[in-house]
Amino acid sequence: MTHPRRPLTPLNAPDLERFALRYVERYATTRVRLADYLKRKIRERGWSGEAAPDLAALAQRMADLGYVNDRLFAESKAGAMGRRGLGARRVGQALRDAGVEDSDLDAVAPALEGSAISSALAFARRKRIGPFALEAAERPVQEKQLAAMLRAGHAFDLSRKIVRMSPGEDIEALL
Repeated sequence: MTHPRRPLTPLNAPDLERFALRYVERYATTRVRLADYLKRKIRERGWSGEAAPDLAALAQRMADLGYVNDRLFAESKAGAMGRRGLGARRVGQALRDAGVEDSDLDAVAPALEGSAISSALAFARRKRIGPFALEAAERPVQEKQLAAMLRAGHAFDLSRKIVRMSPGEDIEALL
């Protein structure tokens, strides 16, 4: 026989700070993501204070203390996504969704553009497209491969070049 769960007590300011510290201790995050997490916790448990909590100020305080750094988050996330073979457009959108501000995106953009070819080749290698394919693809298959590369955020011209390459063809021409 299971006992019914006690309802959770509503949060107060010290609880909220404890949740924030626990979250930034466990996850690399942005100020916006931290504020969204705290908002969700308040929605789940309720709030016991008189005035609504200033979640943006709490997230900013965590950033001031050095627990949250949007630029480092953007650099780390962009690098990881680039190594997985995702293009600059897709990485930029993911960073915007994570709440990274434009100034931090602008700081990361040159690194993304500089690694465009290597990330496109990583994607092609992972999906066995173009020079990494086992056999030459027919036109309908090439169109699907091109669409996959475009969805991954790669430039059209670069994607088309890679898709049209023959299996085993030297990739040095792209580099």
